[in-house]
Amino acid sequence: MAKIANFCVQQRVDVSQEKVAQAGVEVALKAGGFEFKREYSLGPKDKPDFMIIQDGYNIVVEMKTRAQRIKIFKQIERYTTHDSVDGVILLSGTAMGLPESINGKPALFASLGRGWLR
Repeated sequence: MAKIANFCVQQRVDVSQEKVAQAGVEVALKAGGFEFKREYSLGPKDKPDFMIIQDGYNIVVEMKTRAQRIKIFKQIERYTTHDSVDGVILLSGTAMGLPESINGKPALFASLGRGWLR
């Protein structure tokens, strides 16, 4: 998971609109050789932005450019209730902390703005 998060924070992504940011990350993931599914359906209400398959594990990457912290947390917490999810990465322009695990699954926060600081 750390490899995915570290890769994502190095990207320079336009965060002016969430859909534009998602498209930028999708291009970067393809160029980086990651195996992933876009808008993968976990269930009727749960469609994370990316499901990345790494070493046999399914890692959700959810992107948020602007949103209330509690809404973001509740959304990714819901994703961790699915058996098909092995871990979660929040890629966001909204600075926030996450616990090390949510529902027993590892969770990481990665800043969308960090790539612009290099």
